[in-house]
Amino acid sequence: MSEQEHGSSKKVFVKTFGCQMNVYDSDKITALLSKDGYTATQDLEDADLIVVNTCSVREKPEQKLRSFIGEMAPHRSRGAKVGIAGCMAQHAGADLFKQYRGQVDLVFGPDHVPNVREIVGQVEKGQRVLANSFLDNTQYAFVREVVTDGKAGAFVTIQKGCDNKCTFCIVPATRGVELSRPNAEILEEVRAVVATGVREITLIGQNVNSYGLKVPGELTFAQLLYKVAEVPGVERIRYTTSHPRDMGDDVIQAYRDLPQLTSHLHLPVQSGSDRMLRRMKRFYNRERYLEVVRQLRDARPDISLSTDIIVGFPGETDADFEDTMSLLEAVRFEGSFSFKYSPRPGTPALRLKDALVSKRDMSERLTRYQKRQQEIQIESNHACEGQTLDVLVEGPSKWDPEVLCGRSSTFKMINFAGPKELVGTIVPVKVLRGFTNSLRGELALGVDTSS
Repeated sequence: MSEQEHGSSKKVFVKTFGCQMNVYDSDKITALLSKDGYTATQDLEDADLIVVNTCSVREKPEQKLRSFIGEMAPHRSRGAKVGIAGCMAQHAGADLFKQYRGQVDLVFGPDHVPNVREIVGQVEKGQRVLANSFLDNTQYAFVREVVTDGKAGAFVTIQKGCDNKCTFCIVPATRGVELSRPNAEILEEVRAVVATGVREITLIGQNVNSYGLKVPGELTFAQLLYKVAEVPGVERIRYTTSHPRDMGDDVIQAYRDLPQLTSHLHLPVQSGSDRMLRRMKRFYNRERYLEVVRQLRDARPDISLSTDIIVGFPGETDADFEDTMSLLEAVRFEGSFSFKYSPRPGTPALRLKDALVSKRDMSERLTRYQKRQQEIQIESNHACEGQTLDVLVEGPSKWDPEVLCGRSSTFKMINFAGPKELVGTIVPVKVLRGFTNSLRGELALGVDTSS
C-alpha cells in the first residue's frame, strides 16, 4: 500500500501566476501546510490539494487562471481539492464559486495566507471555504516559517499592502492598506535563511521605500538595509518594488556605503510623459525620475535599471508615447516589463473614458517599445563580452543540466560550465558572448574547482 493510500502523506501542488509577492506567498503556503502532513509535488496526478495563486494586476493572469481551472476537472473527479488564492481571489471572492461552479473548493486572499492551515482543514471536512476579508492590521501576523529549499537566494517580506492610489492599479484593493513588518522579525528571518546557506536576500513589498514611515520608532528602509548588511553571511541584498517618489537620499547613500547592495534596481516609471504620470497619480514627473537616475548612477556607476511601462493608458497621444520612447533612450533600461493598458475592476482609471486608445495603436506602440528595448538589452549584453563578472551560482541551467547558471550583481544571467559544487558560491566568470536575455561565459582562470 502506498503512503498516500495509507493516509500518512498528503501532497499539495501550488501553481503561481504573477509577481514576486505571489511567489513568496506560494512558498509560505507550502511551508505552512507541511506542518499538517502535506508535501509539495510537481505532479498533478499525485496532488490531494491543488492551489493556483494568481494576481489580477493585469489581464493575462486571469486568462491563465481560466485555462488552468478548466484542466483540473480530471483531478477533481478523482477527489483532489482545488483552490484559488492571491489577488484574484481577493477581489473576485464568491464570484469565483459562481464562475467555476463545482470546480473550486476554497478561495482565499493574500491576507489569509497565514491562516491557510485552518482553511484547508475546513475543506478536508467537506466545507467550501471563502476567506477574502481584510484583517485589521492589529490582527495580522506575518508568516515566520523559513523557506529556502537549498537555494542561493531567498525572499524576505518587509511589508504588505499599499497606500498609494495609482489610478491604474488594483493592488490597494487586493492587498489592503500598507503594514510594515517589525524589523526584529525581518532580521530574525534573514538570520534564519542565511543559516541554511542562503547568500542573497531580496527584501520584498509593494513599496519598500515607505517601509516604517507610518510606525513611530520603526527603522526607515535605508536603516533596515544597513541592519540586513550587518548580518553575518549576507553577501548580496536586493529589493523590490521601489516607488520613484519615495526614493530618498538615504537609500541612494546606501549604494555608496554597502557593498552587499547589488548594482541593480527595478524602478517602475510607467510612462515618460508628464501628462500621463499626472493621470496615473504617480506624484513625480519625468524630470524628477531622471534626477533620481542621475543620483543613483553617481552613487553606483555600474548600476543597471529595469522598469515597468504601460502603453495605451487612457488619453495617451502619439506625443505622450514619444516621451516614453525618449525616456527609454535617456535611461537605457536594461529590461522592462511592458504591457498594454488593461482596465482593472474598481480602479479610478475606469472613469477615464476620454480618448481611449485603440487596440491597434496599443499593439503598434508596444511592439515598437519592446523592439527598441530588446536592442538596448542586446547592446548592453554585447558590451559585457571580455569582462569578468562576480556570479552567484544558482544551479543548473534550465536549458542544459550540465551547465551552471547564476547572476551578476547587475542581475545579468550568465551560463557557464563548472562543477555542481559551485552552486551557492560567488565565482568570477569571464563573459564570452552576449545574447538577448543572457550571457555565456567560462570560469576565470585561478578558480579552484577541486572541492
